[in-house]
Amino acid sequence: MPQRLSTYLKNKYGEKIYRLSLTSGCSCPNRDGSIILPDGRPATEGCSFCSEGGSGDFAASFAPVDEQIEEAKEIICRKTNATKFIAYFQSFTNTYGDIDRLEKIYMSAITRDDIEILSLGTRPDCLGEDVISMLERLVRIKPVWIELGLQTVSEKSAESFGRGYELSVFEDAYKRLKEIGIEVIVHVIFGLPGESRKDMLSTINYLSHLSPALDGIKIQNLQILKGTRMCREYEENPFHILTLEEYTDIVNESLKMLPDTTVIHRITGDGPKKLLVQPKWSADKKRVLNYMNKNLFYGS
Repeated sequence: MPQRLSTYLKNKYGEKIYRLSLTSGCSCPNRDGSIILPDGRPATEGCSFCSEGGSGDFAASFAPVDEQIEEAKEIICRKTNATKFIAYFQSFTNTYGDIDRLEKIYMSAITRDDIEILSLGTRPDCLGEDVISMLERLVRIKPVWIELGLQTVSEKSAESFGRGYELSVFEDAYKRLKEIGIEVIVHVIFGLPGESRKDMLSTINYLSHLSPALDGIKIQNLQILKGTRMCREYEENPFHILTLEEYTDIVNESLKMLPDTTVIHRITGDGPKKLLVQPKWSADKKRVLNYMNKNLFYGS
């Protein structure tokens, strides 16, 4: 069966590794007008479910990286004896922008003695040759994870929420990242408007047959947040929201389909409570995890 992230890290490093949520100051081509939507308009709002925080609502504010790391460590070390960390650049698209500036930021993180892994959230269409070259230099120092926001293999759904790239772009990016020794973690969302259980499992089936095998996956339920285009669409024309029971059932089936070597980084999501519109059950993270622990075939 697939491994949980905590188990994988403890086996590899001999102790618990803590994630530090950091910010690189990047934007996103799906927000600055670089991507043209199917109706001819430049994209300025990001994917329709994406908040103003760029899927990094809990990340640090932009500041010098060493300062961000020390502040994030201080919070964690109040309650733990943590000594090893993952530098996780989460918000927006962290391979989009001036490559020299980005390399300085990531070098300053990955060369620290307390950082074991560099993890960058990005898009498959923001991995040009200059970026690949930078990543190749970084991965020679320490492990580098690239987190790709695929969300679904349905081109219809992807067009609806404005992903801005086709599946073939993901396939090319995945191949090039694996060729240089990067670990790839793919983000998937269950509960997108109009997607059936079969559609969601089709995404998992696709990922389970990737070659080389997928390193990691983050699964989460759709979060409808205030201020997003999807929120406006939901208010105008409500669509089905997965119940906790429905969501858990689909996650459970997904875990059975994935290769044993794939690491499960996340099985649910919890958006900021002040922004959350649906599903309301996801606001109670403790209850959600307790329920999923009891009903998944391995727990969270």
